Amino acid sequence: MDQADEAQTRPALGLVCITVSDEVRYRTVTRTRYLQLPPDERREKLRDLYRSNTLTLLRALDYCAARGIRLYRVTSDLYPMSDLEDGTGREVLQELAPELARVGPRARELGVRVVIHPDQFVVLSSESETVRRNSVGILAGHARNLDMMGLPRNTWTAMNVHGGKGGRSRALIDCIATLPEGIRSRLTLENDERAYGAAEILEVCREAGVPMVFDAHHHVVREKLPSLDDPSVEGFTALARETWTPPEWQLVHVSNGRDGIGDHRHHDLVTQVPRAFERVQWIEVEAKAKEVAIEALMENWPVMRAAQGAGHGT
Repeated sequence: MDQADEAQTRPALGLVCITVSDEVRYRTVTRTRYLQLPPDERREKLRDLYRSNTLTLLRALDYCAARGIRLYRVTSDLYPMSDLEDGTGREVLQELAPELARVGPRARELGVRVVIHPDQFVVLSSESETVRRNSVGILAGHARNLDMMGLPRNTWTAMNVHGGKGGRSRALIDCIATLPEGIRSRLTLENDERAYGAAEILEVCREAGVPMVFDAHHHVVREKLPSLDDPSVEGFTALARETWTPPEWQLVHVSNGRDGIGDHRHHDLVTQVPRAFERVQWIEVEAKAKEVAIEALMENWPVMRAAQGAGHGT
């Protein structure tokens, strides 16, 4: 196998949001600071911040492509304050629409898949109608931004969330059924180590008709398993794959515990990878050392034999 063929059979490893170095860093503003500003200064503040972060996102795509990183998780705090009721952030984003529209074509040109993982405030299964409504509002904002970027309305541009409030699978399924198309077409669900284990979230995904992002680390922590190669890891990797259309778009998360396999905290690096993930093409690396961890995996993890994922969605 020559170098070109070898590159095409490696897994697409994903960078999560920022780098350990200063090369990919985003700016933000606190709600308190923002609200202290006079209305005219608020607009200018957000215009400057959003323009800066959009340029950083474009640089992040270039950074990934230059290093053979073909998957990038954009930060959920890309455009802070854009969901406030004053509407200033949304108006500024509309002003900057031509700049946002550069993202999708650039990602396609570079061959970098873009995904997002909205923050912990998204709880679609909450008992509170207010929390559910706010959660949908947050997702709607992300969907609007992805649309403006020209990123496809399908799970190539996965919008990944956790199940939220435990014991409320039916409420979660019912909520998903009512989501606007811009959200639902991109939505994926991930297992966690507390409320929704792999078996529970798999059943939700099957009934709701959304793909499952399998996190093996969450699974072994929740089930107190001795190894990432426990037979159940291979089983859930395969079952989760069946929820994806096409299956080649399957996305998984890899990480190691900081102080052992049962530690929910992430290690700086990833030194143990489930053998089952050798058959998965798209893998987000959730490690504290970010690009350093990815570089180490690229160097040390055996070449994958999985089929190359095709297409960028439409």
